Amino acid sequence: MLDPAQVLGPLELVAVGLAAVAAGAVNALAGGGTLLTFPVLTAVGLPALAANITNTVALCPGHIGATLAQADALRGQRALLAMLIPAGIVGGLIGGVLLLHTGERTFRDVVPLLLLLSSALLASQDRVRAFLLARERRRGSSHGHAHWAPLVVGTAAIYGGYFGAGLGVVLVAALGVVLDEPLPRINALKQMVALVVNVAAAVFFLFSDQIHWGAAAAMAAGALVGGAIGGHMATRVNAVALRWTMVVIGAVLAVVYLVH
Repeated sequence: MLDPAQVLGPLELVAVGLAAVAAGAVNALAGGGTLLTFPVLTAVGLPALAANITNTVALCPGHIGATLAQADALRGQRALLAMLIPAGIVGGLIGGVLLLHTGERTFRDVVPLLLLLSSALLASQDRVRAFLLARERRRGSSHGHAHWAPLVVGTAAIYGGYFGAGLGVVLVAALGVVLDEPLPRINALKQMVALVVNVAAAVFFLFSDQIHWGAAAAMAAGALVGGAIGGHMATRVNAVALRWTMVVIGAVLAVVYLVH
């Protein structure tokens, strides 16, 4: 295993950078980019815990771009954001604390379960959206339960701070159940909450010794490039097929990690 303080070679940096390009594009198109970057980080020698923490820090810039792209849909939601942002920050910090106190050996043991959970969340994305669209058509009979939003967001944020793959699906489902808002506005809220969860966890991780800064820099640059590529490919790629490809990849990786 590579110590986070050790230097990766040029080929390893290229590998993690290319994985981040692919992850940035996948996140822009279908979600699940962590399922590509995490195994590459472990393949080049990072311990599982350091790989997960490095991944969280490196992919933060991609969340900023996605949030800015949906900023118009956040207008008029200041009261909701005032409740959800603190809940996301607190949950992200709790998840980060839990992760650092898990320990390398225990985290390696739970990685297959986390990968399976991420795959299951991606697989459920279409059903979640269908449920929310149906609920939106019945919106006149529902007033929502916004007072529950900080609780459900804070709970989801704990998972996001701990591992994070599939967090967007969890947030869309949770917010869709408790809020009486159209789906585009829920998506925008989801993106803002995912940003603050990841930033809160990443800032907390800055004070740990588990970040491989060489890999993080290569991945941050790659994720920005990949996000731009994904944005341009949005009308030419079958997002559903891509999402199910990521589901299969996640399931296969879970089996591989379980065997090893």
